[in-house]
Amino acid sequence: MTIQKEIVMDIVKQVKTMFLDREGSGQIREKGLADFVTQVDIRVQEFVKQALYNAYPEMQFMGEEKDNSDIDFSGDVWILDPVDGTTNLIHDFRNSTLSLALCQKGELTFGIIYHPYSEEMFWAEKGKGAWLNERRISVSDRTKMEDSLISIGTAPYYKELAPQNFKIFEKVFVDCADIRRLGSAALDLAYVACGRTEGYFERNLKPWDYAAGLLLVQEAGGMVTDFLGNKVDFTAPSAIVGSNGAIGKILVEKYLNC
Repeated sequence: MTIQKEIVMDIVKQVKTMFLDREGSGQIREKGLADFVTQVDIRVQEFVKQALYNAYPEMQFMGEEKDNSDIDFSGDVWILDPVDGTTNLIHDFRNSTLSLALCQKGELTFGIIYHPYSEEMFWAEKGKGAWLNERRISVSDRTKMEDSLISIGTAPYYKELAPQNFKIFEKVFVDCADIRRLGSAALDLAYVACGRTEGYFERNLKPWDYAAGLLLVQEAGGMVTDFLGNKVDFTAPSAIVGSNGAIGKILVEKYLNC
């Protein structure tokens, strides 16, 4: 089925006021170690789910804050992270995003990452490129680590991996221009897609964390793999390396697959 991107973008833009609701972001429930959900997460997901259903009632819906055991990826599926960067939201760190992707018959065909604080909307359509608002974007052309800004994810729900992760972070930091930690996997991938960073990597991400970003990076001319350099199955949890291509190969070969 063909969707109208303008309808979907309009739905997404309407969540801005929910992100800015400090009372809602203060209503917190802990799901697990360093894993939180707020009333903003719940409200955004319910609003987007209902609005998408009203526009496209035949499509399935996968969301972070629901049981997704009934999802059939051979059909059409929306994949939503209502608030990617909930810890940022709780602290008013203003690096939280909405991430929405559309999978149609096993292929990602559309993706949006919306940063409501800056009103930057990153979006991509399969085979039609990647965009930031109305401007077409592409990954950077840097090919050397010493010239590259690398974004990292600490996998905060898996603190037992900290010794292994931070050993890698130190090696990457020493070799690159500098490192960044945004706290939103979707935003990290969007920044790779528009050339603000050359690479990003993190373990144990869920499909709603990276599905939209995967399409964005690919349509911007970049590459997304797992830590072994393999193609990512976006229907399942995965380690993610998003990059401009050249830097991703270096990250995998020198730091991650060893």
